[in-house]
Amino acid sequence: MSTSFTHFPTRLAQGIQMLVLDVDGVLTEGQIVMDDHGEESKAFNVRDGHGIKMLQRTGIKVAILTGRTSQVVTCRARDLGIEYVVQGSLRKADGIKALCEQADVAADACAYMGDDVIDLPAMQQCRLSMAPADAHKGVLSKVDWVSGNKGGCGAVRQAAEGLILANGFWNQVVHEAYGLMPEECGWPTS
Repeated sequence: MSTSFTHFPTRLAQGIQMLVLDVDGVLTEGQIVMDDHGEESKAFNVRDGHGIKMLQRTGIKVAILTGRTSQVVTCRARDLGIEYVVQGSLRKADGIKALCEQADVAADACAYMGDDVIDLPAMQQCRLSMAPADAHKGVLSKVDWVSGNKGGCGAVRQAAEGLILANGFWNQVVHEAYGLMPEECGWPTS
């Protein structure tokens, strides 16, 4: 298990064609808020969303695989232009297979970020497994990389930047657009 900026698994990340994300605890802090009528709401981090948009500009696909089913997830995926979404997947190894078929991407060309034990079977199908800093202890001990950030608090952004950097897209996607070098964003120089 590697953590944060200084230990991003660059070799495993090279050639990744799709990043698959769990929702609760990865794209959110893991809380589900329901009102008196059972209407659900979730809070998403805008920097995670921007990381997803930057990653998509590289041609790396982004997908969502979640055990729950929520209209909020459908709306957020549409908002971010995430085309590949599987909800209600309690057998996430099957969910990965479905996503890979939809996206025409092999599982060994996928990275997966999850936070709980339900994600482990899907992670084992993918080349690169990642988790937020506050993931379940059993997950933290099994993944290739742990973000320095918690779920819903920039973990996805950090993973997206790592993939952008590892695949040689930093100048095209970050430097040309925003004038930032990797080290200015916390990434170590080679």
